[in-house]
This record gives sequence, structure tokens and C-alpha cells, in this order.
Amino acid sequence: MNVLFFGDVCGKPGRRGLAEALPRLRDRHRADLVIANGENAAGGVGITERTATELLDAGVDVITTGNHVYRHREVYAFLDSFERIVRPANYPASNPGRGHTIVAVGGVRAAVINLSGAVMLKVARSPFVEVDALLDRLAGEFDVAIVDFHAEVTSEKVAMGWHLDGRLAAVIGTHTHVPTADARVLPRGTAHISDVGMTGSRNGVLGARRDQVLESFISQMPIRFDGAEGDVWVNAAAIEIGDDGSARSIEQILEPAEGG
Repeated sequence: MNVLFFGDVCGKPGRRGLAEALPRLRDRHRADLVIANGENAAGGVGITERTATELLDAGVDVITTGNHVYRHREVYAFLDSFERIVRPANYPASNPGRGHTIVAVGGVRAAVINLSGAVMLKVARSPFVEVDALLDRLAGEFDVAIVDFHAEVTSEKVAMGWHLDGRLAAVIGTHTHVPTADARVLPRGTAHISDVGMTGSRNGVLGARRDQVLESFISQMPIRFDGAEGDVWVNAAAIEIGDDGSARSIEQILEPAEGG
């Protein structure tokens, strides 16, 4: 089984870039399952049903999210009703949405789990405790499992990789929009990368217009950020998973959305 995972899709440039790149990347990596973090898909902050549907129409099978998932209230009902979009499992249980989904990929049951880091982010429960409990509850219900760990600091992300090594196929870090250079398969068979990066414009700062971000840093005043345009790149990872549910390889993808 081959999985393509796209880092935080940022605004309209990111959505268009993913749609342009996905067909060739799916063919190149023979992807059976496509996952994308969409928590920045709507104007660079949050997600809506319309922007989620745009990602799905482009060929994404499962959308993960993170700390901006509740920015737009209009998406709440969609989070509750549509099973292929997930929010962090360690948010309050009463919040809209679900923390995992299980999809059929050929004859394989693939679980996609979303977690939020606890360092510098708000969560209801430790991601380490939450994922242990969730894997216990899901025992026997999946053949392959992939975690999107939406977290701020690399230490917490690396620790989660070691915590889950040998228990599932991949732990893919998201949130910072900056790809890390540590992609590898851990000793017991779990593919790991601290942050897969961003699918969006490199002309700005983490997807926002650089002049506005610079003004904010220099003036120390609140500034409204608009999305950057142009020089759209895809940051993604391709994971090959064996029949035993363990990763065989992970390949980092860093390339322009057009051409590639």
C-alpha cells in the first residue's frame, strides 16, 4: 500500500497547487491513499465545507486538521456529518467532528488518526495518553494506521515517533509549515518525519504576505495577514507500507506545484 501525505494546504494557492500536482504525484508514487492537512485551506486559516470539497474533488481521500479547525463556524456540521475529515482526537469529546476515520483501500482497512501536540497548544488530554487509549479501542478494526501529529515543537514530535514505533505505519508531523530533514523509518517499522511542511506560496512567510508579517514583527502591532501568492510548492511525503502494516520507506517531496 502506498500513501501520499500533503503538508498544510495554505489558502487558494495551496488548493490549486495540490490540484495541479496530485495527478502526477499519484502516478509517480502509485498512491492508493491520499491524505492532506487542510486546516489552513480557507484563506490561510481554518477550513470550510467548500474548501474541503475542493480538496476532495482534487483527489484527496482523507483531510486532517489542527488548531485552526474551528475558525469558521459554518464547518461544524460538516465535521460531524462527513467521515473523511478529522480533527485532533485529544480535543474535548463534545467538540464537533471526530478524531479518526477508517477507510477501505482495496482490501485494506486504513485508520487515519489526528492528534494535537500539548506544548504551546490547547488540548483536553495528552496526545500520548489519547493515542494509547484510541489504539486500544480500535484494536482489530484496522490493518494500517497513520497519525497526523499537528504539533509545535520538534521534541514532542520526535518523542511521538518513538512512542508509536512498531505500533502503526507512520507518524507524520504537521503545523509549522517548514519541512524538516529527518524523514526515516524507525527501527520497528514506523515511518516518521517531524514536519512534512506546507503546500502553498513560498513568496511569503508561512503562507502569509511577507510585507504584512514583517510589519507585524517590526511594529509589534496587530496586523491582518492576507495570503501570499506565487511560487507555489508542494511539501509532501510518500510512504510505502507492507502487508504487515509496517512502513518500508518514506520519501520526502519538495517541488514546485507546476512541472515538478
